[in-house]
Formats: sequence, C-alpha cells, structure tokens
Amino acid sequence: MTAPAGPDPHGQGPGDDGSAQPSEVGFSALLEDDLEDLYENAPCGQLSTLLDGTIAKINGTLLAWLGYRSEELVGRRRFSDLLTGGGRIYHETHFAPMLAMRGEIGGVALDLRTKDGVRMPVLVTSVVKGGSEGQPQLIRTAIFDATMRRAYERELLNARRAAEREDERLRHLVSKLQRSLLPAVLQTPPGMESAAYYRAASTDQVGGDFYDLFPLVDGRWGFFLGDVSGKGVEAAAVTALARYTLRAATVYDPDPAAALHNLNTVLWQEYREDARYCTVVFGILTPTSTVGGFTAVIASGGHPEPLLLRADGSVHYHPTKGRIVGAFPNTRYTNTTLVANPGDTLLLYSDGLTEARTTGGETADGRYGAAALARFAGSLAPATAATAVMAVTELLATFGNGLTDDTAVLAIGAPSKRH
Repeated sequence: MTAPAGPDPHGQGPGDDGSAQPSEVGFSALLEDDLEDLYENAPCGQLSTLLDGTIAKINGTLLAWLGYRSEELVGRRRFSDLLTGGGRIYHETHFAPMLAMRGEIGGVALDLRTKDGVRMPVLVTSVVKGGSEGQPQLIRTAIFDATMRRAYERELLNARRAAEREDERLRHLVSKLQRSLLPAVLQTPPGMESAAYYRAASTDQVGGDFYDLFPLVDGRWGFFLGDVSGKGVEAAAVTALARYTLRAATVYDPDPAAALHNLNTVLWQEYREDARYCTVVFGILTPTSTVGGFTAVIASGGHPEPLLLRADGSVHYHPTKGRIVGAFPNTRYTNTTLVANPGDTLLLYSDGLTEARTTGGETADGRYGAAALARFAGSLAPATAATAVMAVTELLATFGNGLTDDTAVLAIGAPSKRH
C-alpha cells in the first residue's frame, strides 16, 4: 500500500485532477508586497487631483504614456489640460458636473494629448474620495489605453460602411435587373385602359413575377402575367426566357394554348434537371370597336384564375385550367374565351396576393385567399383599370410582413360608354 502524500516542500499540493496546485504558502509568495511599485507600474494610468482638477499625484505608467516628468504636471497642470480641445469641452460640460453630482463616473471615452502632440484614445473612470464626515476631498482617476479598442472600432465601422455600400450596390443591381424583366412602359390598346403594379418582397433578391401587354400586327394585342418558381439570378434567367419566348411564339402563332405549349417545351428542355418552372396566364385580346369592350382568348398554365369586374358591380373568376409550365413534357393547354363589355375590367395577379398572411385570412393557415380577394374586388366594381390596380396596391401595403412573395398585378379595362 502506498503511503499518503505529505506536504509539498515547494508549496504545491495535488489538485482534484491530480495536478499540482499552489498552497497558501505558495500564494503568499505570489502576492505583491511593494504597493508603491504596484501603483507606479500598474497596467493603467493612475491620477489623483484636487477638486478643481489640479494634479496632485500621477503614476509612472501615465507619465510614460504622455512623455512628461512628474514635476512638469504635479501642482502645475489640471487633468483637463491633458485632454484634447473637444475633450476639455466635454469634461467641463458633462464629465465634471456628472462626477460632482454622482460621486463617480466610469468608462468615458476621451482623448489625451501627449507632450509631443500625439492624440491618445483612453477610457476614463473617476471617483470622488470623501473625508471622515463625507465631505469631498480629492478625485481619483483610472485611465485605460484604448488605442487598440479605437482601432478595432474604426475597423468595425469601416467594415460596416463597406458592407452598407455593398448592400446598396446589390439593391441597385437587383432593382435594375428587376426593371429589365418588366416593360419599361405599359402600352395600352387604342380605346382601352391598362394599369400594372409590381411589388417585390425583397430588396436584395430578384423576384420571378412578370407581365406584358403588347400589340400584334393585325390589331390584336397579346398579354400575359406569370410567376417563376424561386428567386434570385436563377429565377431571373427563367423569367427572361419565359417572357421573350411567349412574345416570339405569338409572332409565329398568335394562339395562347400554342404559345404555352411552346414555352413548356423550351423550359422542359432547358431546366428539367433543375426543376425550373412557372405559372402563367396568357391571352390574345381583340378590341370590339363597334360595341366597345373586347374579346380575349385565354390559356392558363397553373396560374390563379383572372377576375372580371363587371360594369353592373358583379365580380367573378374566369375559369381556366392547365398544368404549370415547364414541369412536365408534352403538356397540352386549352383556350377559353372571355367577353368584356364597356365598363368591365379584367384583373390578373400573381399568388403573392392571395397567399399573403393576414389576420383576416380565409384559409386555415391564415392566407388571404381567393374568396377574400373576390369580396375585395366586389367592393370596387365597377372600377377602371387604374382604380383597380391602385386599390390592390393599397391592399398589399396593409399586409406588412405577411407579404412574403413578390406580387404582380395587371388590369385591362374597357371604358364605360359614359366616358
């Protein structure tokens, strides 16, 4: 059996983990026994002043930082004389009055000026020493070198400013790219009305919603509104491809179902490995100038049904069916016909509107929903294209953070005969 360990002659004993630990004798040997040396060579500046700020005592550390000898400062200078111009003003107007009122003040950032004129950032803590009856006698101040901290703060500030500049540049690029995916000016068929609005859910990501209204050579007009899956540059690429594919397809065959079939083929061939697809409603509009209004042949690829706001105040969804575009090969689409009379307005929108979260939502998960949109449109009808889009714009603003997806709105109206 091993005998118990005796006292360590060097003042060390075993710790809980078996390692050697200092004994009380060892600790005593480590304690400072020269208080004057501890004051003079402390890792911070030490300063004692009279109540008017006249320096009464200053340690070697602070003298070394400032480049002065003790006799140049003690009894000759005030603490405020060691500060920069701005620091002296702050000391007189804030630091000293607060110290007098509270009796202590700590962690104040000031700048000292050394004998050779160099600015030195410091953190200052001061307390008022009271006499036996509580009357203030002198002020004791500890000063900590903040050069490294100030340098770190500058680096942090510069990094923040650089990040803000980069964020602003990114927002500018996103905004510019987003505008390039939408018509610069929304054209309007002669004798008709049109209005559109696009609201991005994010300022630093390109959205995938798109719309257009454009003339064909035979007096008819093409229009579409769609929503690409995803966000960012990848979604923007699909948006651009979808938009220009639809316009090009219409030139060769102004048939909505054929145009969607063509777009489906293009997206399937290009993105089937990446599962990039879109929903879109596409139509060919023919103005009926003899009676006013227009006829629209419409095909849909999985997009929310358009709303028709009638002149008599009624509202109904125009039924459309069709698979999302680009998700399946050889998908076929069908056309439906819509007749708009004078005073009627056709409203197209993306699902960012109906899927917005709101306390008044119709769906089980708190989405705004198609039923709520129909009631809202009913409160507007009859309405011009501009009035309808403005109302939806104001509605979107009420959703706040509940609007989590981009939203596009396009309205085409037939003016009332009263106009």
